[in-house]
Amino acid sequence: MKDLKYLAALSIPIMALIGVYFKGYYAFLTPIYAFIILPVLDLLFPVNNSNLPTEEVSSNLENKLFDWLLYVNLPLVFGLVFYALFTVSTTVFKLHETIGLIFSIGIVLAVNGINVAHELGHRQATNERFLGEALLLPSFYMHFYIEHNFGHHLHAATPEDPATAKYNQSVYSFWFTSTFGQYIKSWKIQNMLLNNNNKTFFSIKNDMLWILLIQIGYLIIVYALFGNIGLLFAVTSGIVGIILLESVNYIEHYGLLRLKLPSGRYERVREIHSWNSNHAIGRIVLYELTRHSDHHYKSTKKYQILDSFEDSPQMPYGYPASMGISLFPPLWFKIMNKRVPAEMIS
Repeated sequence: MKDLKYLAALSIPIMALIGVYFKGYYAFLTPIYAFIILPVLDLLFPVNNSNLPTEEVSSNLENKLFDWLLYVNLPLVFGLVFYALFTVSTTVFKLHETIGLIFSIGIVLAVNGINVAHELGHRQATNERFLGEALLLPSFYMHFYIEHNFGHHLHAATPEDPATAKYNQSVYSFWFTSTFGQYIKSWKIQNMLLNNNNKTFFSIKNDMLWILLIQIGYLIIVYALFGNIGLLFAVTSGIVGIILLESVNYIEHYGLLRLKLPSGRYERVREIHSWNSNHAIGRIVLYELTRHSDHHYKSTKKYQILDSFEDSPQMPYGYPASMGISLFPPLWFKIMNKRVPAEMIS
């Protein structure tokens, strides 16, 4: 039964569904749940630093339940998105209701869309990577698969990585530098891959071109089915999903840097180059994303067997609370700057 704890991740789309169905102030139920209730629960529940016993690791890897807990997000996310689009395009909403629903769906796109896509994007099976890319579509962030796997994991915690927040950089600045930096880098990586395989820009192997066409096609379908209101809702909720992703990126590596070796190359990525959080509720709702140190140390490890390391830098609060704190830069700097190792401050 303890393996079913990750069903808690589905509480996010359930809250959003309630908001869409009941409307009114229920439209704000998801952001209240995600950024008030979950952080409070994280504070109330004891921090869990324990790792799986060795004898349980193999059984967890063989248990397909953990995979299906990810797969179920695909119909849930797309079903909820299209239900929300149908509702907003056929119902007259007050401004506050529309804003609440935009944030609610945006949170679902970030947690159950991009976050799950991130996990599936590291899998070896083609069908799992395909599911991951599909989950990135409603946030218009399909290029994340290319940049994250071929860029971020290679350059994390270095100045070359747009997804690593610099020491004393505010989250608001980071939203722009990371979003645009990752998109530009995705094209650079794609061009490098094409050149290495002697392919032209218009090759069928140009994934970035396919991504552009698919995302435009998605917007055309949304407009054809749900009109201007549906299109505006889809774009704005997708932007919310992107901002939430970049807020997570911000707290995951803030101020951490890999040191340069005498050879001029950077030291290999270790468990000290990502912020870790063992706060129990954030762990299960985010499919162990908060054990980010081990994820970067061994990126092929599945979420259900990620470990906590004693020498990983620890966040004082869970991920949901930390994202909220990051919105107040002076408070964030006061809490986090003293936790950044002195040798990493450039």
